[in-house]
Amino acid sequence: MKKHIIHLIICAALIPLAAARAAETVLLTQLDLSHLHFEGWAKPKTDQSFNGKPLSIGGQKFEHGIGTRALSTLWLEMDGRSERFQASVGVDDAAGYAAAAVVFSIFGDGKKLWESGVMTNGQPARTVDVRLKGVRSLLLMVDHAGENNKFNHADWAEPRFVVSGAKPRTVNAPREEAVILTPKPPREPRLNGPKVYGCRPGNPFLYRIPATGERPMQFAAEALPASLHLDPTNGIITGTAPGRGTHTVTLRVKNQYGIATRTLKIISGDTLALTPPMGWNHWYAHYNRVTDAMMRDAADVMVKTGMADVGYAYVNIDDCWMNAPEDAKRSPDPLRVGPFRDAAGNILPNKHFPDMRAMTDYIHAQGLKAGIYTSPGPLTCGGFCGAYQHEEQDARLFAEWGFDFLKYDWCSYGHIAQGGDPKAKVIPLWNKAGPNLEAYKYPYRLMGGILEKLPRDMVFNLCQYGLGDVWKWGAEVGGHCWRTAGDLGAELNRIFAVALKNAEYREWSKPGSWNDPDYIQIGYIGDARNNGEPKPCPLTPTEQYSFMSLWCLSAAPLFFSGDLSRLDEFTLNVLCNPEVIEVDQDSLGECARVVPLTPETFLMVKKLEDGSQAVGLCNRGEVAASVVAKWSDVGVAGKQIVRDLWRQKDLGKYDGQFKATVPRHGVVLLRLRSAISTK
Repeated sequence: MKKHIIHLIICAALIPLAAARAAETVLLTQLDLSHLHFEGWAKPKTDQSFNGKPLSIGGQKFEHGIGTRALSTLWLEMDGRSERFQASVGVDDAAGYAAAAVVFSIFGDGKKLWESGVMTNGQPARTVDVRLKGVRSLLLMVDHAGENNKFNHADWAEPRFVVSGAKPRTVNAPREEAVILTPKPPREPRLNGPKVYGCRPGNPFLYRIPATGERPMQFAAEALPASLHLDPTNGIITGTAPGRGTHTVTLRVKNQYGIATRTLKIISGDTLALTPPMGWNHWYAHYNRVTDAMMRDAADVMVKTGMADVGYAYVNIDDCWMNAPEDAKRSPDPLRVGPFRDAAGNILPNKHFPDMRAMTDYIHAQGLKAGIYTSPGPLTCGGFCGAYQHEEQDARLFAEWGFDFLKYDWCSYGHIAQGGDPKAKVIPLWNKAGPNLEAYKYPYRLMGGILEKLPRDMVFNLCQYGLGDVWKWGAEVGGHCWRTAGDLGAELNRIFAVALKNAEYREWSKPGSWNDPDYIQIGYIGDARNNGEPKPCPLTPTEQYSFMSLWCLSAAPLFFSGDLSRLDEFTLNVLCNPEVIEVDQDSLGECARVVPLTPETFLMVKKLEDGSQAVGLCNRGEVAASVVAKWSDVGVAGKQIVRDLWRQKDLGKYDGQFKATVPRHGVVLLRLRSAISTK
């Protein structure tokens, strides 16, 4: 018996030793890293820094690891039997930017297990040793420290797991069900769109009244200026813009289920785009495949799907409608290659666009407007003919063709301004004092002055990626909206960072002057890295709602740039909620201010024309978070009626604050109005 007991004791003592022997070390670099998702065009590096050099943090060299950059995420699936994750982390010494700063975080099953705090360039590596027992879902994340993303190169050095069971497996971010939040439009009529509309006296006038409800409908307009005519069956107003001043028109629409009325102020003067322009642009869906037929189809789809009924008005062609040079390698399509101009110097569309005027006439017949694209340089970004030294000739031709919007893309003009053409009558980008602000303004001031004199209203979009702090002077040179940063394209995980950055420029957001953070890219979009055919966008359903919410809170131009031929019910529900769009189209023209709460959460608060407040409860983090909107932060007092704009539903009366659980990368979009003055 005594021998038996001793045997049991020895066996019991050996069990943990056997378990310890069973544990093995698995290097993170041995796993499939194709699921590592991050900002930027390049790929993360294995066993070297992001820019291809040996891994080095604070002067310490490392043999193994992953060189990435902020923002980056890697999700892993575990079996609950992994014991630890260990690594050394920090900013890589070869980042090339003294102010580079990042934060490393590790989440397990929705809870934060470890955070590095802010790590800066030159700082010694920080040791990671995280217990993982029982964890089944793991997230490794590198984030910006603040919103600066310049050369934030970060290393997971010697990253390894100690496991007793199955090896960890890298996976995509958690999947979500695409839940449709927006109710179907009721049968009763509802008038949508802006409450103000700008035009220039004596120019052609075109405005389609946005209205939802069951068709047929009958439209009417009281006090409509005599120079304008309303088609009562389709709600399209045409004619000649009235004389200077504010013309207050009462719009009315009725069907068999009811009547709706709304006031529209037509302000005839010097300012266009009194609310952010809305429409569709072909670029992120069709790139260099665009054709005349696609543009006509786009107009048809915008009417058929109801996009036009909530305010989408522009059908805009981007690059590649012109000819590319005979030796162009960028356009293998022979129908896009040919002479740039005719004998008179007029720019020639390529063979996919046989009749520009007929195309714009078709778009206008739907009550929609047409937009066109060019560059102040000799070539566009796609390598097609630009407007350089033909600016006025091209602008007048665009007006004759019937275009209502011009996107003017910096592209090859940078080469000209840096001295690439010594005969050019331009201002160089650099002088003895450094960067020359007037050089950035010059091509846009030139075109802006031309457009203002044309006998046609043409909204002017300055596409020059925020050079020279364009938001400060875009309106001065005749612009109505301007890109504030580079293309979102392949970096759609930047939508929160872009919205936060845009809010820094909010003082320059006002009627006729809009900060443009790039197009809405949801639904089916092309691969921006190689101009690929449209595929489902990489954003989760929550992120797609957030995209639209953030842009509306920012008072940004709303241009959808997905494949209109593949619109589904979910995408339309995101694009076409009239209560959400009202936040963007509000007459005050304010960009929301940001109220920081935690490193991952913040509020966006936007004052609206009727005295109510639009509030976004925002969570840019990787796990769900509780977010509180305090009335003191929002700038209101007393009981407030809180309305969920995506669900178009009042949630009740709240006093002092409103609290919600916001999902990963989510925005809860609300409208607050005083309960005291509401019966």
